[in-house]
Amino acid sequence: MKTTSSYFATHCLALMRTKYIVVSLLISFYVNISQSNAIYSQSDSLVYYFDLAIKNNPSVLQKLNEYHAALQKVPQVGALPDPQLEMGIFLTPMELMSGNQVAEFKLMQMFPWFGVLKHAKDEMALMANAKYELLKDSKLQALYDLKLVWFDLYKVRQSIRISEKSVGLLKTIEQLTLLKFKYGSSNSVGGSRSLAQSSGGMGTAPAPAPTTAMNAMGGGSVSSSNKSSVASSPSPMGGASSSTGLSDVYQIQIEAGNLENTISTLKNEEQIVLARFNSLINRPLKSAVGGAEILPTTILDSAYLTISEAVIDKSPMLRMLQYEQQSLNARKKMIDKMGYPMVGLGLKYNVINKSDMSSSPMNGSDMIMPMLTMTLPIYRKKYNAMQSEINYSKTASEQNYQAMANNIHTSYYEALQLYSDAHRRMILYENQRQLAEKSLEILIKTFSSSNSGLTDISRTRQQLFDYELKQVEALTDCNKAVAWIHKIIQFPNPSF
Repeated sequence: MKTTSSYFATHCLALMRTKYIVVSLLISFYVNISQSNAIYSQSDSLVYYFDLAIKNNPSVLQKLNEYHAALQKVPQVGALPDPQLEMGIFLTPMELMSGNQVAEFKLMQMFPWFGVLKHAKDEMALMANAKYELLKDSKLQALYDLKLVWFDLYKVRQSIRISEKSVGLLKTIEQLTLLKFKYGSSNSVGGSRSLAQSSGGMGTAPAPAPTTAMNAMGGGSVSSSNKSSVASSPSPMGGASSSTGLSDVYQIQIEAGNLENTISTLKNEEQIVLARFNSLINRPLKSAVGGAEILPTTILDSAYLTISEAVIDKSPMLRMLQYEQQSLNARKKMIDKMGYPMVGLGLKYNVINKSDMSSSPMNGSDMIMPMLTMTLPIYRKKYNAMQSEINYSKTASEQNYQAMANNIHTSYYEALQLYSDAHRRMILYENQRQLAEKSLEILIKTFSSSNSGLTDISRTRQQLFDYELKQVEALTDCNKAVAWIHKIIQFPNPSF
């Protein structure tokens, strides 16, 4: 009776330990799920990195300096040509009737035809405006690139988190398997011994050998002809169960090793993504980046789904081409005015000393002479060629504008399609993840009392793992599509 009581006590203890492992497994399982859901409710810090990108991004700074350089061309082309000053000194004074000339000074200022400078300033101002649109596009591109790398960083970090959670789940299942194998096999053998001893004590039959105890069926006698066969037959709980249990444990360890190798690869990839992110904000490549673990689900407003062509046509690249066309028109007007003469006004001053041989009343008086000069644009071929050049440039710019507009419209509809596909996949994988999660919960609860192996649990765990990764990928693709649409419609609108 003591042996039977100890058997039941051991069996109850094994069941309690098994249920404790199952409860711990479920608790850790739900904690990981709640953490993954709560992480999206926190606020991210991507706006902080936007400000750094605008201030420090090398491409943005390059376009900013190019814009300031273009502004400096406006006063250059709007200024008059430099005046010309000519000076001459006679080594031997030139004898004149009114004295001896010893030096000559001449000052001349050329004036382009009316309107040339005005149209030149208009051309450079419009080109500066085109540079400003390039600056806005560079800012939008920098923000867009920063978002893409941010999303990639989120994807890598979430993949690491999901993989680590899956490794923890595998190790817990491994412990549960070892417990089930240990107490299940020992309890079956120990229980048979106890039952055999108790029946032998009642005088019904001698106690069977340990190897034949599981086949005694309550302690009945075994014939001598069956002893050898019974003794040689393997125990179903001691042989098949042990080999199956060890095989399950080895399989779990293989899967855990593969996941740990994947985690190491992902951590190396994280360092590469971090270097790309820091390069966009011009920081040391190994600087830490926080907040990338958070990525809320971005839903496009219905207004974005019906964007008019007028909104898309306000793209900085299209505006840049419009300013380019306007600058060509101003240049054409300037060339028209350049076909007229340039007028020069000047002053000539002769220094004359007195001569002893002259009796003129103007003896020794300096001479001042106003001057007028004019260019004669009689070679018209170069002006005609300049006009033809402008016409060809205008045609090329118009064709470039149309090609750019078509490309932007195509990109907009492509981004909408990517958003729709990613949003659909998000919903699908969320439903699939919930189903796999519920299925895994049921399998874990019934694992301790089931005689089946870990095949179903392993397959369901892998399904849950895959759906979580696919859900992260779909969320990343959805946010990338939204970022692409925001770039096309200039949201947020870059300002300086």
